[in-house]
Amino acid sequence: MDNVTGQQRWKAIITKLRVVHDSSDEQGLIGALSAPRSATVLGFVNAHAMNLVAGNADYGNALMAADVLLRDGSGMAILFRRIGLAPGLNMNGTDLIPKILAAFKGRRVAFWGTQEPFLSQAAQRSEALFGVQVVSVEHGFAEADTYIELAQHLQPELIVLGMGMPKQEAIAARLAAGGGPCLIICGGAILDFLGGKVTRAPQWLRRLGAEWLFRLVREPKRLFMRYVVGNPLFLLRTLRCTKATMGGAARSSRSA
Repeated sequence: MDNVTGQQRWKAIITKLRVVHDSSDEQGLIGALSAPRSATVLGFVNAHAMNLVAGNADYGNALMAADVLLRDGSGMAILFRRIGLAPGLNMNGTDLIPKILAAFKGRRVAFWGTQEPFLSQAAQRSEALFGVQVVSVEHGFAEADTYIELAQHLQPELIVLGMGMPKQEAIAARLAAGGGPCLIICGGAILDFLGGKVTRAPQWLRRLGAEWLFRLVREPKRLFMRYVVGNPLFLLRTLRCTKATMGGAARSSRSA
């Protein structure tokens, strides 16, 4: 961890993460998310997100403003186990968001992120597969006010943001601050997956927790910093977080 403030942000995020224990728990979560009583933000936390949190206070604050944060990826499972917590299911957005879309069948949905033609292809595919009514598509490179105005005008029941970190989390926080009942998902690359720009790794590789390696091979220049540099950095920070957590526990034990 880079400094004490970074450590505090890591601990805050870990504490806020919701652990989903089994398929029944997952179904309950999807049911609750599909019936929001107010503006509700769903975010996903993976190793890359934690690396950003360590050095970016604004991003950490935006993540903490989300209503539901879920553990995403094998790196986070390693972190949980290192600090003595059960990691639960891997709740990555690529698997979960299509299930949420299916729960919004017949309802108004907005897709904001990525670029054409993948954005329109994601909308068309989602209407065909999940029966949603896509009322707005907008690329992910506009200013935040553009999305705020679209939300106020169209009032979608579900907004899927596919802009990448940290932009989407900051926009989600602003949308939630002034919006009515709506689920806002920080979806990362989900629109690229739905639109056919990015393909999934084979199932056996996903079971091994190595889909990141598949993506790195396909997009080495774009993902080099995230995975080749970022993964070892995350593991180093995990070790430091573990030492800090265990050291704090030892001090508490001695003072008891």
